Amino acid sequence: MKLKSPYKNIYTVLQLNRWVVLASIIGSVITTVVSLLMVIKLHKETIRNAFVVSREGDVIPLEIANNRENLKIEALAHLEKFHRYFYGLEAGGYKTQIEKALWLGDSSVDEVYRQKKMEGFYNRLVQYALVQQVKEVSSEVLIQDDVISFKCRVLFEISRGTVTDRYELQTSGELMQVKRNFPHNPHGLLIKGFFENSLQKLEP
Repeated sequence: MKLKSPYKNIYTVLQLNRWVVLASIIGSVITTVVSLLMVIKLHKETIRNAFVVSREGDVIPLEIANNRENLKIEALAHLEKFHRYFYGLEAGGYKTQIEKALWLGDSSVDEVYRQKKMEGFYNRLVQYALVQQVKEVSSEVLIQDDVISFKCRVLFEISRGTVTDRYELQTSGELMQVKRNFPHNPHGLLIKGFFENSLQKLEP
């Protein structure tokens, strides 16, 4: 008569142990991945729901505040570029400069250009070989809701031979957001309602 062993087959035990270990490893990996994903999601929600207090005392979501700050930086760069293109002129290459400037503004900029052309400004530029150099552009940008308004102070010099005259120009208008157009309009902003408020000759 064959006696039954009280012990299970060693191979069956080892196979069972292998499946238990494998299941434990898979469970640990899944738990780790899920925990990591939850931490990332929680971090993003925390950043999205963070708030800052503006100078006026208004509570603004941090994401909006960052967007506004970036928009202000781009607006200042856009205005700097435009004024240097539009007012930094010389007889040989003014048409190229004006063309670059017109990409940055709407019909109000084109109207100012046409007015100057009609008054003979560009003819005098060529006739007398004038060089108009922008020395400084100081801009103030105000962002309220969807309206971006600006005021600029431009210092430039007009040179003819050894004679140099200095001027201060005040401009104003608004900016609207448009689709970025590289390389013509990299900031995705367009000047509208552009106006030259005052022009003053500075004493030496």
